[in-house]
Amino acid sequence: MKNILYLFLLISQVFFAQGSFEKGNALYQKGQYQQAAQTYESIIKEEKQHSAELYFNLGNCYYKLNKVALSIYNYEKALVLKPHDAETLNNLKFAKKLTIDEIKEVPKVGFAKLIQNFTGIFNYNNWAWISVGIAFAFLMSFIGYYFSQLTLSKRIYFIGMFVLLFALVLSVSAGITEKDHYNNDRPAIVFAEMTEVRSEPQKAGSSIFLLHEGAKVYVKEALENWKKIELTDGTEGWIDAAAIKEVK
Repeated sequence: MKNILYLFLLISQVFFAQGSFEKGNALYQKGQYQQAAQTYESIIKEEKQHSAELYFNLGNCYYKLNKVALSIYNYEKALVLKPHDAETLNNLKFAKKLTIDEIKEVPKVGFAKLIQNFTGIFNYNNWAWISVGIAFAFLMSFIGYYFSQLTLSKRIYFIGMFVLLFALVLSVSAGITEKDHYNNDRPAIVFAEMTEVRSEPQKAGSSIFLLHEGAKVYVKEALENWKKIELTDGTEGWIDAAAIKEVK
């Protein structure tokens, strides 16, 4: 009885969230961006629903409201759930044009770049499902090899098993790599209008440079009310933890 009640509540919550999502879309279409943003935010906070589409729409609302940090933050949230989405990347590019800081990105080169490009095609959840599919295909090939009576068929199944085994190892490795990258990668967005990045995790530390609203940084470690960050150009420093908000 409890399981049935829980299922009913879950289904009701999903339908209610969908109704709220459509309400937010309608408000956005009418140009009521603040009300639409509030509706989307309520889905996240009160109904605990998360999706790339929801964060994408929320990012659009804040972009229309000229709230730079909030728009970039929500586009980044959408990309965590749906990496490489062309529409989100395009809108994020426009939002970044509203920022003050011009931070160069030092690209990875060589073998590390090739690995990142390959494993980054899918997130770790997708790689897990791909691995399951390949494992199932491997099992079918083994069954075919075991029961086949023809020599040619046995050879085909045997070769197929080795190909699938290699693909399985590759997909599992890619999934593990992406999972490690997800756990270690801690992007954050600067929400303070302007903040100083210091050489030490204290107010007495010398100021290295300034960051402004909407800048993207990567958190390396935390110490009390300070966080050590790294920019895409490799520059590091300590920033007041209250000045940034982590994406994940």
